[in-house]
Amino acid sequence: MPAPRFCPQCGTDRLSRRVPPGDSHERLMCAGCAYIHYENPKIIAGCIIEQDGKYLLCQRAIAPRPGTWTLPAGFMESGETTEQAALREVWEETGVRAEIVSPYSIFSVPKISEVYIIFRAVAVEVTGSFGPETLDYRFFAPEEIPWESIYYPAIRQILERYIEERQAGVYGIYIGNDDSGRVHFIR
Repeated sequence: MPAPRFCPQCGTDRLSRRVPPGDSHERLMCAGCAYIHYENPKIIAGCIIEQDGKYLLCQRAIAPRPGTWTLPAGFMESGETTEQAALREVWEETGVRAEIVSPYSIFSVPKISEVYIIFRAVAVEVTGSFGPETLDYRFFAPEEIPWESIYYPAIRQILERYIEERQAGVYGIYIGNDDSGRVHFIR
């Protein structure tokens, strides 16, 4: 959603960018009433779901890049926990009910103000139906995953690392960002 042009508090003045007193960041501010409009990152929550050694991916039906594959994930709604958002997105996109096992990865994309929170999960019910944002969904064995058709580089990196760890039987919790290109392990 684009930032407001006029003050949502007093409605009379245009908002302009400046650094509020005592702040360190430029913000949209109202010259009339001193209202500050904060622009915060969007949270995307999702899951890596395994079933019988296979991993759930969904094929995008919507822009950007319809036809590409990704983990089931999407934007968090107000009033949800990250876990609720991840499970809702899995359900909406794949018709799969899942149970979260643990957090797995937090990945920041500062240039587009997004933060991805990915959980480890297991499927508890597969209904065979999926929502309108999905063309198809499938559980893939690692050698069947359409790696060249995974749209988001961060999702590909997270999934590749997860499969390696699954084979080793040891999982970490990771943080990273697309600015550094590196992901850091946290115990």
